[in-house]
Amino acid sequence: MMGASGIQVGDVVVIERAHLERLFDALRQRGYQIVGPTVRDEAIIYDLLRSAEDLPIGWTDEQEGGYYRLKRRNDAAVFGYAVGPHSWKRFVHPPALRLWRAERTDGRFRIIEETETLPPFAFIGVRSCELHALAIQDRVFLEGAYVDPVYKARRSGAFIVAVNCGQAGGTCFCASMNTGPRVTFGFDLALTELLDAERHDFVVDVGTERGAELLGDVPYRAASDAERAAVDDLVAHTAAHMGRTMETAEIKELLYRHYEHPRWDDVARRCLTCGNCTMVCPTCFCTTVEDVTDLRGQRAERWRRWDSCFTLDFTYLAGGRVRASAKARYRQWMTHKLATWIDQFGTSGCVGCGRCITWCPVAIDITEEVRAIRESESTGSAPSPGKEQ
Repeated sequence: MMGASGIQVGDVVVIERAHLERLFDALRQRGYQIVGPTVRDEAIIYDLLRSAEDLPIGWTDEQEGGYYRLKRRNDAAVFGYAVGPHSWKRFVHPPALRLWRAERTDGRFRIIEETETLPPFAFIGVRSCELHALAIQDRVFLEGAYVDPVYKARRSGAFIVAVNCGQAGGTCFCASMNTGPRVTFGFDLALTELLDAERHDFVVDVGTERGAELLGDVPYRAASDAERAAVDDLVAHTAAHMGRTMETAEIKELLYRHYEHPRWDDVARRCLTCGNCTMVCPTCFCTTVEDVTDLRGQRAERWRRWDSCFTLDFTYLAGGRVRASAKARYRQWMTHKLATWIDQFGTSGCVGCGRCITWCPVAIDITEEVRAIRESESTGSAPSPGKEQ
């Protein structure tokens, strides 16, 4: 094993499974709080990790529309699963955030600004689709005239240990969205797990100088040509076995043409408007603001909480609700994700992770909805564009 002398951005090295804990040690020594996948409540979630042994070793998941189950693997793979219900946005864009509080003292009302001091995060096991999702969130919260200070503070110092996907989930379609399964940007280190009867190693791509510096505390060796080729083969196999596909050619124009397609009525009959799809989506970012007081009127707090375009109050104005029907709300969500988001941010709002399919209680499938609208054009059954109802 070699030390870190001379290692550079772009190098490819190998860490043995036995030395994965040394990576955790190096992150802790630098003051990071480590967050990554772990098994809890019959799912693989993201939470604080004490050591590499907290990772979902030997677990995988089975996913289909409205279906998620954990299953034991026949090996000790560390990252041998797809994605669970959590996304990294819950750490950089928290679901509930107190903005400020106020107290009444001696007849005076005092505003207390909220301050937050957290050690920087180290995210372990970030998939390519999730890196694309974080890039979208960066565009929303960090670019433009208004910057979210909480998001900036939590995101800017994060150390990213990404993972190339070794298997596709039953609802994954990142290959269709050009967001995976290979990690291409936004990481400090990117791991590819190679596991067979003779080895259990991680091939590591070095993405940043601080990633290279961190490897100084972890035993490694240079990757061979055969190991590099094994990474290529593994990623190519994953890309070829996606559980779902979506044809994205001119998808924005397709949805704009069919704002009154009968498929919207069909999906509305199935949709519960529960908002699960927006809660698990790694790119949805809508929030609401709530003010709460104590019963004595001595304390008040203002909170920002995640909200969903599926809730009735989301578009409530003095004159009533803008989107009162399930049809209007689902259409808003899907057309925003796949069409108007492109106009707004220059990219699709969907990264193909498949969470919205897996965690929909009635198994509504965004890829199937797009397919149905697209196929109606070829069969001539699509209605002419009409006025919004």
